[in-house]
Amino acid sequence: MQKNRVVVTGLGVVSSVGIGKDEFWKSVTSGKSGITKVSFFDTKEFRCHYAGEIKHFQPEDFISKRRIQFLGRTSQLTIAAAALAFKDAKLPPKNIAKETGIIMGTTMGERPLEESIDTWVREGYAKISKSKILQSQANNISTNLGIYFKIPGINYLIPTACAAGNYAIGYGFDLIRSGELKYALVGGADAFSKVAFSGFHRLYAMAPEKCQPFDKNRKGMMVGEGAGILILENLDSALRRNAEIYAEILGYGLSCDAMHMTAPQVRGVSKAMLHALKEGGIKKEDVDYISAHGTGTPANDKTESAAIKNVFPDNYKNIAVSSLKSMIGHSMGAAAAIEAIATCLVVKEDIIPPTINYETPDPDCDIDCVPNFSRKKVVNIALKNGFAFGGNNATLVIKKYAR
Repeated sequence: MQKNRVVVTGLGVVSSVGIGKDEFWKSVTSGKSGITKVSFFDTKEFRCHYAGEIKHFQPEDFISKRRIQFLGRTSQLTIAAAALAFKDAKLPPKNIAKETGIIMGTTMGERPLEESIDTWVREGYAKISKSKILQSQANNISTNLGIYFKIPGINYLIPTACAAGNYAIGYGFDLIRSGELKYALVGGADAFSKVAFSGFHRLYAMAPEKCQPFDKNRKGMMVGEGAGILILENLDSALRRNAEIYAEILGYGLSCDAMHMTAPQVRGVSKAMLHALKEGGIKKEDVDYISAHGTGTPANDKTESAAIKNVFPDNYKNIAVSSLKSMIGHSMGAAAAIEAIATCLVVKEDIIPPTINYETPDPDCDIDCVPNFSRKKVVNIALKNGFAFGGNNATLVIKKYAR
């Protein structure tokens, strides 16, 4: 059976460094940091007071005031990112609704669940509002997207934590390649979460002020929020409507460190990258860039570096590797999707965003992490890594489009 080629024709992003593809890309290529003091709640009980909050998001710019009241913040971010992606792709949703599927990823689900629990603890369960209960289900994120844009077909939420965006993109890729769908709205989203903030704080996984992936003195991650949506499309469809094509998805690789639930392992991360290369039909020497998971924690960065050297023993020094989390923080279920958007722009524009806050080389992370300044480089083949609690590892292969 002939397999369809799958291309990316629309990008929508809501992040702490910019709303919309153009503002986001300008920020990350200039090394702008979106890490600021937390405003959503009082952090006096914590050692860390900084995060990647989205300060200037106005849901009214994308959603009517009447409908906003029924949507949690994660759904608001998701709908905004999708609206931006549709506009970018020049695809009116009503024209393609019957041929489109929705696959979203998340870590924390909808924020009203967290707010309801907080109300219960502080004021008693009777004070929890009915509207908050209805907004609390995690699957509301993808469901609300379908309802808002009147897309009645395939609708999935994938809760594979910090790798969820990669999983969603991979599943959408499968559905288009097989011919089941012509278009897929894929990505990930998470609103800023006090539970995530306090949880990583308790794990001593957070840096006090800045995220320094691959730096010898790195102290941890920064929690963030955001939404990233990509429109995947059958290549024949994209060509017929003369669409702008950002990149081609060649495949993905998955692995599960079932015995290591809290941290990725070299073997599992290596397997995800190797499987992705095999499925995409890519030789190791052809990889130009890796968009790293790059959390800034001592263990994760050491593991990812070791896995890269394990998979590419002969040419890892020639592969540029960078971490957007140094700028936007770790946006949980949105992380891999937002970083995949950046990777599509890398292969389109031949500019690699930097890993900022890099000061001291680490012999355990002796990869080329594109320190502090963006770099012009022709990138034909890129990998996008995403790892998660639960042992979920996922790698995408993203290629510069050529007929």
